[in-house]
Amino acid sequence: MAILGGQAVQAARLLDSWRGDPDIEAWLVPINPTPPAVLRRAAGVKFVRTAITQLSYWPSLLAQLRHADIVHVFSASYWSFLLAPLPAVIVARLFGKPVVMNYRSGEAPDHLKRSAIARAVLRHVDRNVVPSAFLRDVFDGFDIDAEVIPNIVDTLRYAFRERTPLSPRVLSTRNFETIYNLPCTLRAFRRFQDWYPDATLTLVGSGTQEPAVRALVDSLELTGVTFAGRVAPDQMWRFYADADIYLQTPDIDNMPSSVLEAFASGCAVVSTDAGGVPAILSDDRHGLLVSCDDDRAAAVAMRRLMQDAPLAARLTNAARKSCARYQWTSVRARWLAVYRELAGAAAVAAPRVA
Repeated sequence: MAILGGQAVQAARLLDSWRGDPDIEAWLVPINPTPPAVLRRAAGVKFVRTAITQLSYWPSLLAQLRHADIVHVFSASYWSFLLAPLPAVIVARLFGKPVVMNYRSGEAPDHLKRSAIARAVLRHVDRNVVPSAFLRDVFDGFDIDAEVIPNIVDTLRYAFRERTPLSPRVLSTRNFETIYNLPCTLRAFRRFQDWYPDATLTLVGSGTQEPAVRALVDSLELTGVTFAGRVAPDQMWRFYADADIYLQTPDIDNMPSSVLEAFASGCAVVSTDAGGVPAILSDDRHGLLVSCDDDRAAAVAMRRLMQDAPLAARLTNAARKSCARYQWTSVRARWLAVYRELAGAAAVAAPRVA
């Protein structure tokens, strides 16, 4: 997948985890398959790219879903729902395959309110699986059944390191999109750097708001800010290993893998209480929560961690322990139960999942 977002990361982790498993044969049908050579130059043009992708995606679905016993569909919201999950559901139904819809967007409250198509599709798939209690409750508000199977975190790659005392090395790994409110992160860091002039901030990610983010760094006269750009998922652990505080200030969120990666790595976490974040991060237990768009509170929370080493140690150790429920050994059994129930364990010993 070309897009290094949380959904792509979790899809890759799930696929990697099933690789070589005696109970499941799984493969990926990309939503953005490489177009024929004759069309690749045109694929660089906005809107034309979407049309070309669809011309490649539908034949790919028709060729591959016929071989699956179960179709596991990763789903975001809005136009993405119509362009990727909906075609997969249509083709799966054409072949009579059961569908697991794995909806993952923190924008679900607004998306489901606006889209009758999305509501209808979600009510008629065979199973809805969401990664957080937050999304399950949102679905319930629209009379749509869903069960929770959480995201996966690799605790071997994201190895825990205790930081005593903390250093003012701050990390953010959210993409530069409006919903993640990077300006709030920068304003919080401006306040934090006033107290700790040697503080550093590493920004991992990219997106449509990058020019505005760079301009705000200059406007706030920040120093020690590093733009790391897009980082491959298998290299992301290095940034957590080098940081002491993980800061994120989204306005909309679901169950961010970034928080779990920070937990596993031993970074002290400060986050806004957006969406499903409180479902995995209890305030003053696993980290510190602040209200959305409150840069002052976020800065004060980071200073509190710097000034109270026992607090930071208590939070990071509790966060580490909470990762047990997000390890593959815990998550595997839950996915296997869903697949076997839909495929029929007696009829299919090793379900094939696309």
